[in-house]
Amino acid sequence: MVVDWDEYSGRLQSPETASIAARVSGLIVTAPFKEGALVNKGDILFVIDDRPFKADLDNKRAAVSKDNAQLSLADVQLHRSAELLKTRVIAQQDYDTDQAVAQLAADKASEDTSALNFEWTRVTSPFTGRISRMDVTVGNLVNGGSAGQATQLSTLVSVDPVYCYVPVPERSYVTYQQVARQEKHTSLEDANISCLMQLENETDFGHTGTVDFIDNTVDPATGTIQMRGVFPNPQGLLKPGLFARLRIPGSTPYQALLVPDAAVGTQQDERFLLIAGANDIVESRPVKLGRLFGDLRVISDGLKPGDRVIVDGLQKARPGAPVNPSEEPIPPQAMQALEDSVAASPSPAPASSGSAAGTTAPDTAPGDGGGSPTPVHSPP
Repeated sequence: MVVDWDEYSGRLQSPETASIAARVSGLIVTAPFKEGALVNKGDILFVIDDRPFKADLDNKRAAVSKDNAQLSLADVQLHRSAELLKTRVIAQQDYDTDQAVAQLAADKASEDTSALNFEWTRVTSPFTGRISRMDVTVGNLVNGGSAGQATQLSTLVSVDPVYCYVPVPERSYVTYQQVARQEKHTSLEDANISCLMQLENETDFGHTGTVDFIDNTVDPATGTIQMRGVFPNPQGLLKPGLFARLRIPGSTPYQALLVPDAAVGTQQDERFLLIAGANDIVESRPVKLGRLFGDLRVISDGLKPGDRVIVDGLQKARPGAPVNPSEEPIPPQAMQALEDSVAASPSPAPASSGSAAGTTAPDTAPGDGGGSPTPVHSPP
């Protein structure tokens, strides 16, 4: 069984990215973190001089305490004057009590604002991730406020997991939808498709992840739709911005006949194979090609199991001429890509790891020289 894989180029991104900025203005007195280090959610990144904010908070708390005392006194006086409820004096006292209540509410709100400003003198990490360099160092005055006004202090990105975004042609997207339905999924979004990733300096697709996002529209300008693979990154080695190649399965596992790609010949727009037929007579066979798995090529039409395909000595082999072939196994390294493909497929199926018999013709082969036929490998 084999699985077709489609390959796309993309870039790694972090699920969470934050611009660390000051929410209050003041002097940076300390920055207790190491640039480029991993920080945890809630860790203190910058400390702004809190003395002015502490004094303001104490002042607001004192005002609230004064309001509480005045309100308590007004309540006592109101109860002592219960006999004068119908007089104008009592009405004025009642008005003064309402004023005290309103003043207390306003001062409490002001206290809450001051408490927030005091809390914001500690700039903390909003999530666990890797911090960048300091944009502002200790000893500098910074501005607080809303976006566009506040001074940026640093940036923070999450590291585990990481995303790989790729543009997928709409034709491929439709194919993936069909594969999802074949596997009894209601939609491609619910299929939990496996995917593989390779970095620029890697020779294989050693990172295994899952397609967890598909955009809601196709870009009519490019005819592509954005898809995303998510990959675990517990060590934090995968950095946002890295170039990556993403492989997505374009089929369910299927049976196929494969031959070494070196055996495929070309004549104008036709592809053919040389076969050692009956009585070891060479015949040319037009074929249709499928996907390439390492050094092995899928033959979708024109070949049947048991046919002996000439691989070596193609320059000497001629259709209609006899050869004296000897069988050889398909090299193990040629089988590795096939096995990797099946092992990483969403619905793994066993791939044959045994060697197939082949043939090689000695130099003393009769006729127009020798060939090196090898039988088609047909995985179970």
